[in-house]
Amino acid sequence: MKKLMILVAGAIIALTGAAGAAEHEVKMLNKGEKGAMVFEPDFLQVEPGDTIKFLVTDKGHDAQSIAGMLPEGVEGFKGKINQEITFTVEKEGVYGIKCTPHYAMGMVMLVVAGEPVNAEAAKTVKQPGKAKAVFAELFEKLDQ
Repeated sequence: MKKLMILVAGAIIALTGAAGAAEHEVKMLNKGEKGAMVFEPDFLQVEPGDTIKFLVTDKGHDAQSIAGMLPEGVEGFKGKINQEITFTVEKEGVYGIKCTPHYAMGMVMLVVAGEPVNAEAAKTVKQPGKAKAVFAELFEKLDQ
């Protein structure tokens, strides 16, 4: 009986841990609520262990992490054009993400997992074109 209770308790703990992680979906769009060439949503507050699934809603997009905009020790990711990609958030901090072909057009997003421990370093990354203004708006959300 004691062994059975230990097994049941272990199963409950294992299932509870898996159930705690959430999956977030992000659409890659030619046109969205904020204009042309956008991720929707473009700002996510998540927890370490959560996954983010980038959906090919419109063709011609990818999702890729931005060098210098990841928590220390996190390996970047690079999706392929017209393919879904799922990324697991490993550590606390901010994650900058871009659509490679539309980066300068401002197709970027910011993911914040727990505390934004690397936000100041991420803010110093040089951004092309409209991405600079979009990231400025997204980083303002950290202060709210």
